[in-house]
Amino acid sequence: MSEQPVLTDIDARGVATVTLNRPHRNNAYNDAMIQGLLDAVGTLAADESVRVIVFRGNGNYFQAGADLKWMNDLSKKALDTNLAMSTITTDAVRHLNTCAKPTLALVHGGCFGGGIGMMAACDIAIASEEAQFSITEVRWGLVAGPIIPQLCDAMGMRALRRYALTAERFDPTVAKACGLIHEICPTGELDTAAAPIIDALLKCSPSAIAETKDMILRTASHEVDDHTAPGIALAHALRRRTEDGVEGLASFNERREASWYPGK
Repeated sequence: MSEQPVLTDIDARGVATVTLNRPHRNNAYNDAMIQGLLDAVGTLAADESVRVIVFRGNGNYFQAGADLKWMNDLSKKALDTNLAMSTITTDAVRHLNTCAKPTLALVHGGCFGGGIGMMAACDIAIASEEAQFSITEVRWGLVAGPIIPQLCDAMGMRALRRYALTAERFDPTVAKACGLIHEICPTGELDTAAAPIIDALLKCSPSAIAETKDMILRTASHEVDDHTAPGIALAHALRRRTEDGVEGLASFNERREASWYPGK
């Protein structure tokens, strides 16, 4: 039986848990995971019994970004195939960002690339002390177009200009200092740290939360709407087919430095 890349569960309080479930690939996303995430968010957002949505990852990582072996194969396919994939990627992040239900990311292990964008699209983020973060796309000749607006809102332009341009790894202390996460907890205690936040959300009016979140997004400067999303998706798809995109993905698969690295 094939794996379910995204699992969902709803408890008696109306707290839904969305679990990324490709632990053998450190929850790196492929087309099935992105579609599963898009479907899960849409279904839970429309479910009146759902009050809060919690996101987490199975295994050692929260989410390792794109499955680069899968993306390398994707980059060799026709533009319309690449565009379709970039469109659902853009939609998955933006619909998570605008979901009327309050969202909470519980991050452990590695949180890279698309995973850090997913976390940034959530309303609240808690990371355990061992977590590591990186906006990895430029390392492989790619551009993090679908998640740049959410990252800019979450961590600010100044911090984003460093970490999106260098692909450096950084720890939860840095992530909290720039506003990317709200709390740091000891390893293994994410559920304990999340409990009072979930309880606080459950004490608030669901309709008031939805309206407040909508007003925040409408008055912010980086909302991705139906007008801007197609351009982001097209640029994302085209990038995989550039000379640097092809070389970056090849360098990952061949376990070598990319051709643009001059050495030490």
